[in-house]
Amino acid sequence: MNDLSKAPSYYQSLDFQKLWLDYPPGKDYLDSAFLLSADEIYDMQNSRFLRQMQRAWQIPFYQRLWKTKGIESNDIQSLDDLALLPSFSVHDLRDSIERNPPWGDLINIDPNSDQPMPMVLQTSGGTTGLPRPMIYSPIDREIMNINTGRRLYMQGVRPFDVIQVMLSLGLSNGGFLVREGIWKYSGAIPVMTGSGAQTPTNRQIEIMRAWKSKHLIGFPAYIRKVGQVIQDQLGMDPKELKIKSLILHLGVDDRASLEELWGAKVYDTYGTNECGSLSAECEYQNGSHIFEDSFFLEILNSDTEQPVAHGEKGVVYQTTLFKHLAPLIRFNSNDISAFATGECPCGSKHKRLNKIFGRSDNMIKLRGTNVFPEAIGSIIGLNKLCNGEFICIVENQGANHEEKMTVEFEVLDEKLDKKEIELNMANQLKESLGVKIQTIAKNLGDLDHLTGLSSQSKIRRLIDKRN
Repeated sequence: MNDLSKAPSYYQSLDFQKLWLDYPPGKDYLDSAFLLSADEIYDMQNSRFLRQMQRAWQIPFYQRLWKTKGIESNDIQSLDDLALLPSFSVHDLRDSIERNPPWGDLINIDPNSDQPMPMVLQTSGGTTGLPRPMIYSPIDREIMNINTGRRLYMQGVRPFDVIQVMLSLGLSNGGFLVREGIWKYSGAIPVMTGSGAQTPTNRQIEIMRAWKSKHLIGFPAYIRKVGQVIQDQLGMDPKELKIKSLILHLGVDDRASLEELWGAKVYDTYGTNECGSLSAECEYQNGSHIFEDSFFLEILNSDTEQPVAHGEKGVVYQTTLFKHLAPLIRFNSNDISAFATGECPCGSKHKRLNKIFGRSDNMIKLRGTNVFPEAIGSIIGLNKLCNGEFICIVENQGANHEEKMTVEFEVLDEKLDKKEIELNMANQLKESLGVKIQTIAKNLGDLDHLTGLSSQSKIRRLIDKRN
């Protein structure tokens, strides 16, 4: 029986000295694991993968998934056998929760028999339906914090720097995980202003100026909006604030225009609710270095699940090498990326990701052409008459229910000829994407209620009205 008479201590639940040797933080990481050879990285991944497999076999989710495919525990002898295992996706996680409410059977904790441990619950963004919960054990959360601290150090954060975090503070993981990583593993000072819904944009700017923020963390669309408010409404140049870096999930957003707006370097990071930070750019901004002591990532063709060549786009499949409560073994993230080619000047041999180009589950097949909202956003972002804000609306039309996409976007000056801008934008989209898309120009702020730009971190770019 478990003992519920005494609350568990977080700091007694981990051997921190051993943990920091296995997963070195900050500069220690850059001086050690970050510089391992490819063979040394593989050996480390292989041993950690086999331990992760032992843990996974204790979890009902994997017992069911693998045994239905005829997989036995002795079939997997090394990381080379990973492709023998079936993948799974968010749909399987939702099914798991329906089978075993409220958490599902991937999160392997039983309050009736297991000893208590300190735990944290955060969720997916929850843009459709109830947010998907994920619970983290102490070792899960602490390694996620270490990886957060690593990426911050790689991207120029130093002790006593003030970091303004413009990510939502609520059920979703982003804001709170960043705060933990800053606080525990950077020596910097987190200022948790949250999204525009939690701290209005003008107050964000007041805090930025008064407390001399050195780094901004958030999503590029909102960081861009803040810069434009400083410029257009306050009549200031954002460069006057002397921000050192913008630490973002950049995706296909335009790096150059953000750097020009703020006079600061833009660093890309890839992270998920389930795992925290998986990769981060270093000072050379030459692809996002995967934390390969914590993850093994595959990039596979979405149809065949076969590996694609370095430089070719595919879907990122995640395998964790450290998680206790809910290890991920071949999780189909639906994120589209590619392994970067060539070597980074920093000397690290860890694989690197190119940008995240979009999500495979956001792809729309429009009259035979695959269209991603993120690709549309990158085209709109390059138009000097627009502020980069847009929404894609998809619906069926006609007797054959043919898919129709309308793109609404905001223009910087409401006095401009919107009809001419719409025509030019439609031509740009057709030329770039190879398919005709209807366009509607809107005034500044008109799309906020649809995108959630000022109210949430995970900004909506697609509204699907199809039956």
